[in-house]
Amino acid sequence: MEMCRPPAIPLCEPNLNGREKQYIAEAVDSNWLSGGSFLHRFEQQLAEYTGATHVIGVCNGTSALQVALTLAGVEKGDLVLIPDLTFVATANAVRYLGANPVMIDIDARTWLMDLDLLQDFLENHTYRNSGGCFCRQSHRRIKAVVPVHLLGNICEMDRLNRIAEQFALAVVEDAACSLGSFQNGRHSGTTGLLGTMSFNSNKIITTAGGGAILTHDGLLAKRARHLITQAKSHPTEYIHNELGYNFRLVNPLAAIGCAQMEQLPGFLQRKKEVAAHYREAFADYEVAFQQLTPGTDSNYWHAAMLVDESRSLVSALATENIEARPLWMPIHELPVFREDLYITHNSVAPEVSRRGIMLPCSTSITDEQLQRVSQVIGSALDVRIKN
Repeated sequence: MEMCRPPAIPLCEPNLNGREKQYIAEAVDSNWLSGGSFLHRFEQQLAEYTGATHVIGVCNGTSALQVALTLAGVEKGDLVLIPDLTFVATANAVRYLGANPVMIDIDARTWLMDLDLLQDFLENHTYRNSGGCFCRQSHRRIKAVVPVHLLGNICEMDRLNRIAEQFALAVVEDAACSLGSFQNGRHSGTTGLLGTMSFNSNKIITTAGGGAILTHDGLLAKRARHLITQAKSHPTEYIHNELGYNFRLVNPLAAIGCAQMEQLPGFLQRKKEVAAHYREAFADYEVAFQQLTPGTDSNYWHAAMLVDESRSLVSALATENIEARPLWMPIHELPVFREDLYITHNSVAPEVSRRGIMLPCSTSITDEQLQRVSQVIGSALDVRIKN
């Protein structure tokens, strides 16, 4: 006789308990689908919350990165510096432009791009002339650096911006998972030339699919809107003056975003409670958590920790109908990027990836569910200690 499984606990599900249905209906009733009042309202909400002068809604976070890198001047044959531990979209966006990523290993404490390693590489393995910064090994131009604010932690942006200025690099912040994260009073994605966000269904707020480009530069914002609407350059004639994209965020999805933004303070509070719970629950075990960079107030988008035999723990949770996942593979280990340049001293990213596990952290998760997750993990870790 088949045993009944306990109720499922998802990894990170959307929380649609606000005015989402109401706003979607209003968007449909308005008959404005490609654009409309909800899109403008959502962009304004994001601008007011983050402090960005301009926010441009796009169809997803990857497209936001692709357009932002285009705006930053990345061209075919260029190199772009990214952290080795990130979701693959960061590297994919670079490749879409015919450029190649250079993977910089991460800091063992923050899990973000190692700025000491970045500076060492730029000082000892590049040269500069009037055309910019070039890699000595390949003589290819290094045009941009993309700090990824992984899991809500923020890269040390003051230092990174100084390095970028010294080596004539554009800074495009991948803030896909850090809406609600601040560093020294400034929101993620607002201190570089451009920033990008994602509103995928597992992010702290969602529009199902969607993203945004953030900038303080009015000319870049205007060009971004031009590019995402197929670079149409005449109000009535079908004249397109450069290669454009159909990357707009549509009005009904922006309507979801408006309802989600109304709930963001509560979402942030719950994420912080979840993170605190896991840190307290496993304080006596041999696990490690991501350390925040100085001055950072994280949104704690995803609860993650490092533990030996993390894959076994994922399996143990799965048997109890609890969803957990390993951290992403380092970009340099993915087949499509293995020929690209990987900069490291100690191969930190592979170790963090191997030991990393992402734990259930939905904003709708209950205290009882958190206790159940912790009990299952604690039991598994206790068995390991005894053995």
